[in-house]
This record gives sequence, structure tokens and C-alpha cells, in this order.
Amino acid sequence: MSAEFDFMSAREMARRIARREISSVEATKRALAKAEATQDTINAFSHIMPEPALDAARTADAATMRGDKLGPLHGVPYTAKDLIAVEGAPMTFGSRTMATNLAAADAPVVERMNAAGAILIGKTTTSEFGCKAVGDNPLNGITRNPWNTGKTPGGSSAGAGASVAAGVTSLALGTDGGGSIRIPCCLTGLAGLKAQFGRIPLWPHSAAPSVAHVGPMTRDIRDAALMFMSIAGFDPRDPATVAGPLPDLVAACDAGVKGLRIAYSRTLGYAKPDPDVAAIIDKAAKTFESLGAIIEPVEDVFASDPVDVWMAEFYASIGTRLAPILDKQRDLLDPAVVAILEQATRLDLRTYYTKVFERYALRERMRQFFQRHDLLLSPTLAVASLDVGKNVPDSRPDRDLVSWVYYTYPFNLTGEPSATVCAGFSDGMPVGLQLTGRSHDEYSVVRAAAAYESTRQMPKPAGFS
Repeated sequence: MSAEFDFMSAREMARRIARREISSVEATKRALAKAEATQDTINAFSHIMPEPALDAARTADAATMRGDKLGPLHGVPYTAKDLIAVEGAPMTFGSRTMATNLAAADAPVVERMNAAGAILIGKTTTSEFGCKAVGDNPLNGITRNPWNTGKTPGGSSAGAGASVAAGVTSLALGTDGGGSIRIPCCLTGLAGLKAQFGRIPLWPHSAAPSVAHVGPMTRDIRDAALMFMSIAGFDPRDPATVAGPLPDLVAACDAGVKGLRIAYSRTLGYAKPDPDVAAIIDKAAKTFESLGAIIEPVEDVFASDPVDVWMAEFYASIGTRLAPILDKQRDLLDPAVVAILEQATRLDLRTYYTKVFERYALRERMRQFFQRHDLLLSPTLAVASLDVGKNVPDSRPDRDLVSWVYYTYPFNLTGEPSATVCAGFSDGMPVGLQLTGRSHDEYSVVRAAAAYESTRQMPKPAGFS
């Protein structure tokens, strides 16, 4: 199988496999070979699974030859982040303290991807316990960005973003507690979808269950929509999952944006985007206007930065869950992770519940906001890139491990669906735009993302195409 297939969309690959023009075994062998070949350069995988993957691919090809009814992702390789459970496979959380841990069962999203016919080739890297917005951990080392290997792909779904950008697979499962799907998708030029909170089941339970999401990371939003339709929906193992019919996100990709009321915010009221990033998103807003959307500049989306509220939910929750490890094995942990977890767990109960009620107020503010607007357009990140080995951009010395991302964590607090797609490039590095919709309205988010992507042609990273 030649390199021309490395950047083929999942939907095109599934069509060709169904037509017997290519085989799943060919596609899987190519993905496995590229996964191995890129480990020295980008280090995207914590665990590669050649034997189970090829067994599944042979089964998929046999089903094709028999004329069986095929799933929407039949025969297409994909990956799962280290934080997602795969039965019998390592689930190390990027931590030396969990280096020998094996998952006891598949997560619902893995079950559903497999049922849709997709072929799991391996587990991808994460920052330790998903706690940083960059791509390194003490167990697996540094994961690098295919666009520039001196830069991070972002985190915490680092390996997922890097591997899809490098053409290893077209599909990846990531998780997002404060931006961990959208951050790496932004920095590696991908499409990522954080669906409505609870729309896609998350089990085993996250250490930060009130803000955690799992979802698709792909090269374009159409593949993300197809993947969403395969993995979303109620599951009794996750008490937060949304019951009821799913929005047809595949159909949304052809709906266009004519008449949509889109609020455009450079800052959300508090963020500080780099001038080059702001200029690219300004241009994107004009593109939406040319497509028929109604654009209204709005800056005071939030009255103030909600990062303290987010930290109380995310880091305090994880720190509490990891208390035995912090007490007994702290020398094995990333020092930056230790420091921020300890800071967050010093919250007293009254302070914590003050933050809980502030979160309810944020939700109400956004409910009212989306009575006036259909969508919110903003940058995904304030910067275009970040050097490997750094936790925070040099231009943001006053921010911490995640607060520098500004634009993503608010919508983990409020729960609305939010997506990122590539809007352009600054000094050769991708810049993402973020689209956020009203509660449970992934349809509008995806229709806008697809309309915008239809105006652009995405290049490929040099050396990986």
C-alpha cells in the first residue's frame, strides 16, 4: 500500500475497502509500519498492537468478501489515547506509577469503534494523568509535532494529534477535560470535536468526571462527524450520558451557514491572543460572513476568566483521586503536575462550593448568550506554537499548566459542544478557530465547521506526506 493512502479520509478508505479496491489488512499494515517508523521522530505511541490489529483486519476483510453488512468505519485503522481503556492493553496514564497497569475491559467508545468496523492499532501518548496542555510525560518522554519537531503537538491528547497529523491513521480517540482534544488539534492542524457533555459515554470514570469528555480527532470535520455517529449515545455505565436521539452530524456537514447568527470574540472578555492569531481568526470571521452567516463582534462573553473555577473542578478532583500516589510516589511524578495538584487540593470545602455556584452562574450566562446567538467563534489558542520541553509559552509567564490556553476550559465548565478546525498558518504552524454552540447543538457547530473547511485546502507536514 503506497504513501498516497496515508492522508486518505476515513470515509474514503471505508468506501474503498467496501468495494474491495483495497483491503483492511493493507491499510492496517501501512498504519502499523508508519506508527513504528515515526516513533523516533514524533513518539506518538505508548503502545502499538500489531497482532490484535492484523487479526481484526483479517476478520474485517473476510466480512467484506462474504458480503456482510458493513459498519460505517469498516476496516479503517484508528488509535485510542492512553487514558482510554482497552481490554488487556496497558493503561498507564503517562505515569511511571502506573507503568504495569492493564485495563480490565474496553471503554464504551472502543466497543463502539470496533462494532463500527474500525481497527485499533495502538494507544497514544498523553501528558501525565492528562494534567498538562503539552505533550510529554515521565514514562514515555516527549511527543513532537509533525509540522515542526521542535514544537509540541499540545496535550493532553498529544500522541493522538501527532499521529493523525503525520498520516499514521485518519481517526483517533482523545479525551478533553479542559481542551485536551481541541488543543492538540489546533496545534497540529486537525479537526476535533468536544461534543455536549455526556453525549459520548466516558467509562471507566475519569478522575475529573464533571468536566471530562471523550471524542474524535480527525483530519477534517466530516470524518469527526462520522466518528461521532458511531460512538455517541447513552450508556448505563456513565450516569452523565445523554439519552435520546442523536443529531445527524453527517447531514450537518452539507447544511451550510446561511442565516446563522455567529458571535465573534477575539478575547472572550479576558484572553490575550497573539496578533498573528487574531489576524487569522479575523479573516475566518469574514469568510463566514461571505458564506451567508451574520457576524456580530462580542468581547464580554465572560465577565472574568473562569480559570479558578475550572481548576477547582479539574485539578482538585484529580489531586484527591491521586492522593495515595502523591503521598507515597511523588518522586516518580512530573514535578509540575505535583505542584499544581497540591495547590488545588488545598481548597477548603467552603471555597470549593463557592466555585461550584460560580460554575452554575457561568452556565446560566451561556444559556442566555445562546438565546441571542447560534454560535460563538473564537481562536482555539492564543498562540500558534510552543517549544517542546516547555509547559507554558514564553509570552505567557503569568499563566500555569493549562490557564494559558484561555479559550477551551470555559466550555468544559459549561458543557456546550465545541469544535476546532484549522484556520491558517503562522510561521509554518497551524492556527485553529473554535466554534461553540448552544447546549446539545452539535449540529450547528459541525455545519459551520464543515462550511468553513470547504473554503480551504489543507497541506500536509513536510517529511510525513
